[in-house]
Amino acid sequence: MTKKEKVKFVINTLNTLYPNIPIPLEHKDPYTLLIAVLLSAQSTDVGVNKVTPLLFKKADNPYDMVKLSVEEIREIIKPVGLSPMKSKGIYGLSQILIDKYNGKVPQSFEALESFPSVGHKTASVVMSQAFGIPAFPVDTHIHRLMYRWNLSNGKNVAQTEKDAKRLFPKEVWNDLHLQVIWYGREYSPARGWDLDKDIITKTIGRQSVINEYYKSKKS
Repeated sequence: MTKKEKVKFVINTLNTLYPNIPIPLEHKDPYTLLIAVLLSAQSTDVGVNKVTPLLFKKADNPYDMVKLSVEEIREIIKPVGLSPMKSKGIYGLSQILIDKYNGKVPQSFEALESFPSVGHKTASVVMSQAFGIPAFPVDTHIHRLMYRWNLSNGKNVAQTEKDAKRLFPKEVWNDLHLQVIWYGREYSPARGWDLDKDIITKTIGRQSVINEYYKSKKS
């Protein structure tokens, strides 16, 4: 298969498996999405979705959020981990939104990435899912699968994002990054991986990865 054929196979397979793509993090607007994505760093979507209803019941907008203290925010979000940093980030970005953007989340990578505790991946998710602006946020699933599929060398997430944007048409980025995440969770996880169920890797995967998989099964 050529690289072009591999890309087409990935897109077609994922569209068949995920014609309707669920959004992993529960939210109702750009602000609540921004907070949810910030909370998801080194945590799980399931864990975040348990915490956000409690937080958003008290404050689902920046004006109410800054009425809480950093300590109050930290206490609510403690179960997702990294709560000292995340609580300061939530409070800090909420204050910036009020001071500089009339409480509205800006539609700009540069502005979003200037907020405390907001990196490129978080900004990309918000731009993509809240505003429909083409972006390709790379999480651990996408990073792993792009390497397994021999579509990236897997050295770092920045390179993986660059490769994904180069290979896949811009018009599919927003759906595709979510489809790859779901596929990674359901068919190509890091642990408990069954290659026979992972049709994409089995069809186009990096040969060394496939060989290593069968070798581990024999040992």
